[in-house]
Amino acid sequence: MRKLYAMATAVACLVGAIAANAEQPTLTLGVLEDYSGLYADATGEGSTVATRMAIEDSGLLAKGWKIKVITADHLNKPDVGVNIARKWIDEDKVDAIVGLGSSGVALAVNQLIHSKNNVALIASAGTSDLTGTACTANTVQWTYDTYALANSTGTAMTKAGGKTWFFITADYAFGLALERDTTAAVEKAGGKVLGHVRHPLSSSDFSSFLLQAQASGADVIGFANAGSDATNSIKQAAEFGLTRSGQKIASLLMFLPDVKALGTQSGQGLSLTETFYWDLNDATRTFSARFAKQMKNHAVPSMPQAGVYGVTLHYLKAAAALKGDVKDGAKVVAKMKEIPTDDPLFGKGRIRIDGRYTPPAYLFRVKTPAESEGPWDLYNLVDTIPGERAFRPLAEGGCPLVKAAGR
Repeated sequence: MRKLYAMATAVACLVGAIAANAEQPTLTLGVLEDYSGLYADATGEGSTVATRMAIEDSGLLAKGWKIKVITADHLNKPDVGVNIARKWIDEDKVDAIVGLGSSGVALAVNQLIHSKNNVALIASAGTSDLTGTACTANTVQWTYDTYALANSTGTAMTKAGGKTWFFITADYAFGLALERDTTAAVEKAGGKVLGHVRHPLSSSDFSSFLLQAQASGADVIGFANAGSDATNSIKQAAEFGLTRSGQKIASLLMFLPDVKALGTQSGQGLSLTETFYWDLNDATRTFSARFAKQMKNHAVPSMPQAGVYGVTLHYLKAAAALKGDVKDGAKVVAKMKEIPTDDPLFGKGRIRIDGRYTPPAYLFRVKTPAESEGPWDLYNLVDTIPGERAFRPLAEGGCPLVKAAGR
């Protein structure tokens, strides 16, 4: 009898263990980034690494959750990005799409995700329209946007004496939004925009654009581009001797890998804004050392890659709070807004009703060669702007969610 009881107990325990294991949630995350183009160093493989680190740090794997990561290169083409996202959602049952570098891609995929009631965890795209007129209940924009970049760098340089501006702008969603938002910031600070010129994405020769900027006589030449476009245009500006003629250069978005590629000799003195830098404090340094070990080139994380980590970690906290019930994307994002944020890279905060996370923004100046003590020791911190001042006020964005809430 005792043996029968013992066997029954053992069987019951085994069945219970199998049932408990079977009940553990399964999630699939899709990292949709630029893996081969002008933003690859700042997003790409590093975004994949950051996603996996967030999964590890969430503690869910240790609890038996199964979390799969798939990746794809959107080639900076909105139609490619939408087709990948549609297949992921319809066939691969992806629960959330992460990264979405390139504003044109992000805007297009954002609408598809809303129509499919999935989740967009945007850490790499910058247009402020994602939490403005194009905002949806399925989207979180974590790291930065064109309003914050413009508000920080544009305002600071105008107040420092750069009263007239001329823009060299990438002719696509991000560049146009950055020029628009910086123009507003410059004019609000008492400055004036004298003109602009637009260049195609992934340009190599900026000579004609630089000549027009030089001829404008503007105090500041603002580069509303990013990635290799920013690096190439600023290198060529140095070759043209623009700064020697008294004109100042404002890089309205440069990621850390771009500054490294530019070099302190060409980049020294450049002002720029980021919401993350690997050497900010002990927590960012510890994370960056872990990240570098997983990168074959031993690179430290860029701002978008840090953002991928932060937003993925917070998504997983919401998924845990919902006990793995993540099929209703709007419900998951609502939970993300409900739970206070807290991670080692960006600290404590909240996600607003429009989907905008508002970390502090940091105004940096690129070090001189004599100041830099290593390949990634590139920035001097000039100022810290609290998130509520750096990002656009809720009432000014035109987000339908804000209007519906009567804010």
